Amino acid sequence: MVESRLIGPVRVVGAGLLGTSIGLGLRNRGIDVILADASPTNLSIAVDYGAGRAAAPGDAPQLIVVCVPPDVTAEIVARELEAFPQAIVTDVASVKLAPLAELTACGADVSRYIGGHPLAGRERGGPLAGRADLFVGRPWVVAAHDAISYQQATAIDDLILDLGAILVEMTPEEHDRGVALISHVPQVVSTIMARRLTDAPASALNLAGQGLRDVTRVAASDPELWVQILGANAQPVRDILLAYRDDLDRFIDALADPAAPGARRKVAEELAGGNAGVARLPGKHGQDRRFVSLSVMVDDTPGQLARLLAEIGEVGVNLEDLRLEHSPGAQLGLAEISVLPEAVSRLTEELAARGWRIAG
Repeated sequence: MVESRLIGPVRVVGAGLLGTSIGLGLRNRGIDVILADASPTNLSIAVDYGAGRAAAPGDAPQLIVVCVPPDVTAEIVARELEAFPQAIVTDVASVKLAPLAELTACGADVSRYIGGHPLAGRERGGPLAGRADLFVGRPWVVAAHDAISYQQATAIDDLILDLGAILVEMTPEEHDRGVALISHVPQVVSTIMARRLTDAPASALNLAGQGLRDVTRVAASDPELWVQILGANAQPVRDILLAYRDDLDRFIDALADPAAPGARRKVAEELAGGNAGVARLPGKHGQDRRFVSLSVMVDDTPGQLARLLAEIGEVGVNLEDLRLEHSPGAQLGLAEISVLPEAVSRLTEELAARGWRIAG
């Protein structure tokens, strides 16, 4: 069992994906985890799953982690602060300024509260989707404020490090502006694009490739949750969307007459701006490094993908990323493999020699 920085017990309120994952990660380190949830079913599943135990009289948690929807986060945090006057309380809500303002307004003891936000998740929710390693290598923001001391916040730092996450310190304002740009606005853009598909002819949808799937993937997210998130972070999201509307207007104006003087230059400048933005995204392990991709045709039969991955390892090339795309109407798929630029030629030659078909 790995040694823990936390002493515990840790009380986790909300046994969904994040709460259960926190419980599983801490239990792996021997921490006593107390689980609470408004749903007896969720609580029972999380307990059976090994994420912790049900609350008992006399519990005295060192730390409380509130993992509930954003619209009730402040209410539950205030309740936990009052019920456990010796505990430090944090939360995992995806907005940070609104809960702190609400807690301050209601007179809660915010000297024992500091907001947090792990940038980790899965496509599925609920306790059965929980994973002990969900937070490993993922950023976890701590939104500090003046009313809490560094010494009191140490337990939250220990929680983050124990779960293998990367601690990031931001103010609540910085956090909310940041997630508006990298999470909340992309959700809106993905949703708007996906709505264009509702009345699209099947003949067009059959042409869909990985590009469209990438753009629309998060449009499948829970509408009820996102109504809460966008409502709580409305102004930063609106500010970015207004600028986004200006960007769209420039594209629309340039495409009104593509043959007009300067029109193609304007489109090229916008596209180049997109290239520059993508180049700033951190790569694997946080490095600003671009990879080269090659697409390998994989027969849709058992064991073929496993054989491909094994042979990449035998060649001695490190796989940086992998995406799969199925070809409509064909019994094969495309495995898009990302590797370092210096490895692509050798890998292409080695895979071709082993009988793999390289697309393009």
